[in-house]
Amino acid sequence: MTKILTLAFSLLLFLCCSMSNGPKEGRLAPDFDLASLDGRQISLSEFRGKVVILDFWATWCKPCKLELPHFVALQQEFDKEVLQIIGISLDKVSSDEVASFVKEWKIPYIVVMGNGEVARSYGGIRGIPTTFVIDKQGNIYKKYIGYRDKEIFERDVRALLEKA
Repeated sequence: MTKILTLAFSLLLFLCCSMSNGPKEGRLAPDFDLASLDGRQISLSEFRGKVVILDFWATWCKPCKLELPHFVALQQEFDKEVLQIIGISLDKVSSDEVASFVKEWKIPYIVVMGNGEVARSYGGIRGIPTTFVIDKQGNIYKKYIGYRDKEIFERDVRALLEKA
């Protein structure tokens, strides 16, 4: 009886963990319409034809701060015609405070203010940083939760650019 209960529990745990509410790799990334720090409305769909790194982050998040130099370097390394990085701030502070942080850290890519709706559309962001690498057709190529080295993102971008 114990073996049956253990097996049933294991199966239930597997099913629960594998049935996430967010978009899956290979599926179209949810579009959004969010305000950038300079007041423009930014939609993910306007970047079709480019590889996109979509980073959910916050100014208070230490692992996010460790990744920021990676994204700054990648945006400078790759032409904006082929790669666009978008930071989605999940801060609960004003956009002016986030803009001050962006200026201090010399972030050259687009930063928008996120909200609960966009976080839910991406599966309910449960930890940050959470980063999606999106191909030129707008499909999710990879999802990363937590800090990653620059080489991980660089490898993904190069693989997607080579797909032509």
